[in-house]
Amino acid sequence: MTSIAERPLGVVGVVDAVTGQLRSRILSGEIRSGEPLTEAAVSQAYGVARPSAKAAIEQLVASGLLVRTAHRTARVVGIEAETVRDVYRTRIRLESAALRELAESAAVPAAAVAANAELQAMAPGPDPATVDPDLRFHTALIDALGSERTSRMYRSVLDEVRLCMAQVQGRRLLDAELIAAQHAEMLEAVAAGDAERAAAVLRAHLASAEDRLVEALHGS
Repeated sequence: MTSIAERPLGVVGVVDAVTGQLRSRILSGEIRSGEPLTEAAVSQAYGVARPSAKAAIEQLVASGLLVRTAHRTARVVGIEAETVRDVYRTRIRLESAALRELAESAAVPAAAVAANAELQAMAPGPDPATVDPDLRFHTALIDALGSERTSRMYRSVLDEVRLCMAQVQGRRLLDAELIAAQHAEMLEAVAAGDAERAAAVLRAHLASAEDRLVEALHGS
């Protein structure tokens, strides 16, 4: 791995850079569930001082991607069915509230429309390429509320969604055409000011994704 020079970036810049690289490797599945990340290993791998490596690990612990074991070694969190269920229940709570608030003013986020247009342009059928525009669609709903804290909270949940997907082998994704159709129905309900219909479509949409991840987890 390429070392990260501390002097030009400064300590905070170095910590953020290491955190970002480790986060990407965890969310891609390169670093697997249960794998340890020690300060010494991170320091050596990225050519940074131990305090910087420790700070990067602590950021990932705080975000929920790593967990401290009894011996204080940080490891990538394990994914269980209840973890998936809880993550998706949290998403439903946050996104349902966002849809209801947007429906009050019939405000359809342009970023959500753009993300869904990408899905609509894809060939029908399951495709890993649907993950990014799908999550960008949902993030746009939250960001449209204009709350920095709500957006920050939601992104921590999305990290766990990506982790679930990365750590479950043989994941079963939804059809791109179906995803786009459900998204479009949500936006139509928001534009019509129908908060309950928007929330109901969201619940069905996320329940399908949740069930497929749990099923894949049981089959892995």
